[in-house]
Amino acid sequence: MGNRVERLMEGDEFLLWCLDQEDRYELVNGVPVKMMAGASEVHDRILVNVISLLNGQLRGSPCRPTTADIAVRTRIRNYRRPDVTVTCGSPPRADRYDAEEPKMVVEVLSPSNFGLDWQRKLEEYRNHPTLRYILLVDPKLPGATLISRTATDWTHRNFDTLTDVIELPDINCRLAMADIFETVEFVEREVT
Repeated sequence: MGNRVERLMEGDEFLLWCLDQEDRYELVNGVPVKMMAGASEVHDRILVNVISLLNGQLRGSPCRPTTADIAVRTRIRNYRRPDVTVTCGSPPRADRYDAEEPKMVVEVLSPSNFGLDWQRKLEEYRNHPTLRYILLVDPKLPGATLISRTATDWTHRNFDTLTDVIELPDINCRLAMADIFETVEFVEREVT
């Protein structure tokens, strides 16, 4: 019995195919991969806070935040859907379903964000030519890691207190940790 070979999807074909799907998908090496459905209330609260903060600061600039409905092309046959993307460039178009010039992606960590697949996704983000920032937010504690592109490499900086402020000069924004985690309650962990 022979193996069934499926034709790999091209990027534009994938974006149009997604319009007829009830679920959300990413394209990984030409194959549509269904994304995890649903998120916790804390995850959602953090996303709303981040989008609100970015939207207010980006108003009047050529940049704007988008949700995971807008895909980011990371390779010829790879499209990812970060929780939040800041895209810059021309005004939004009704016939565009991917970020034209993404400058920042935000991922709120969850159990599905760990492992080899997550490392590959992170590497794809690092290889994207226009991305300047990758912000990873840990919803279980007031924690975030900002991965920033420098002239020659990527740097990492951790933020772990609610008094910290994340500076994003390339998009002229700053995110206070207290604002990112506004209305989020943390469960104290027992020390044993």
